[in-house]
Parts: sequence; structure tokens; C-alpha cells
Amino acid sequence: MVVPPLLRAVIMGPPGSGKGTVSARIIKHFGMKHLSSGDLLRDNMQKRTEVGILAKSYIDQGRLIPDDIMTRLMLNELKGLDRYNWLLDGFPRTVAQAEALDKECQIDTVIDLDVPFETIKCRLTARWIHPASGRVYNLEFSPPKVQGIDDITGEPLVQRDDDKPETVTKRLQAYDAQTKPVLEYYREKGLLKSFSGTETNKIWPRIYAFLQTKLPDVSQKDAATPR
Repeated sequence: MVVPPLLRAVIMGPPGSGKGTVSARIIKHFGMKHLSSGDLLRDNMQKRTEVGILAKSYIDQGRLIPDDIMTRLMLNELKGLDRYNWLLDGFPRTVAQAEALDKECQIDTVIDLDVPFETIKCRLTARWIHPASGRVYNLEFSPPKVQGIDDITGEPLVQRDDDKPETVTKRLQAYDAQTKPVLEYYREKGLLKSFSGTETNKIWPRIYAFLQTKLPDVSQKDAATPR
């Protein structure tokens, strides 16, 4: 029996592009190990590892974590996944990180969620929360019964700083400036596969069909109708 080669994939997309939803579906259907730089950072900071303490010192100063620290963190984690298909999320963020990753392993495909910034802006700025319970409302998809008021307690809803229009614009501009060169880097290598659209549920079937050419669907049910 021929064992298919392992798949090494990266998923990219601006904040609010649906990356979390798509990643969860990829893991469910194709059984890939998901390695998120954000989750890994939080875990290391919580456990107060050497890299975690170092990373926190940059975050506390409002500075970007240097490439070598992020690379060390991710590559160290990848060592334990050498027998699995995996999906990287949030890394590489810079060309220097992509080059360091290339020295350690061969990336097969880069899935790029190409969602218009205007769509993302509407999506993120429509999000309001009830701080005490953590209930989340979206003015477009699941609005509260009374605008600005929590359905259950009647208390006022707030918008997180991260979701305020000016912050969202800054975050998207920062992503664009930092990540465009990485997308170009992978495009030149012929590894970039962009999926354009404004709705995750419409983009997903195309990603599913693409990955099916590389891996079998391991989910037991709903295999014919990817959700």
C-alpha cells in the first residue's frame, strides 16, 4: 500500500476573514493537526516558559514579537508533529519567518482567504457583547431584540476596543502591510491558492473540494455535504 505524502499547509487571511471557522472545518473533515501561533503564544505565556516570558515582555510594551522568537516557538512545536498532516495558522507572518520555515520543512500549499476589507469591517464592527456573561451579538446576523440592550438582563451592550471601526481599520492596514509580501513570496513559489468571497459558507465548499484532491475526508458523517 502506498502511503500518501504528508500535507504541510498554511492558512492566511486578515482578522475577521473566517479563518477560525475554516480551520475548524478543515480539522474536522481532513484530520489535520492545527497549530495556531496565537494559541501557542497564550499557552506559553500562561505556563511562563522562557519564550512565553520573552514574548510577554514585547506585548506589554506594545511591540511586535521579533521574528526569531516566533520562529523558535513554532518550529519547536512542529518537531512533535513530524508524522502528521498539519495546518499552520498565524505563522509565518513575515517573509523572514517564511524563509526560516522553509529551511526546516517543505510547505505544500498556502490557503489564502481573500475577503474584501469592507466586508470584514462590517463584520467586525457589527459585533457587540454583554460584558458580564460574554454573550455576543452581531447587528447583521444575530442582533439583540432591543438595540444596544442584552436580551436576558436588559443591561447595556458594549463594543470591544478591538471591534471599533478605527481599530479595525488599523488592524487591517497592519495585516496588509505585513502579510502582502508573504503572500507574494508563496505566489512566486506557486504554492498560493486564493479563495475570494464575502461569505465563509460560500468559500468553504471550494476549499473543501481543493483539499479533497490532496487528502481523504475522515469525518464519518456529512462527508458528501461539507458543513
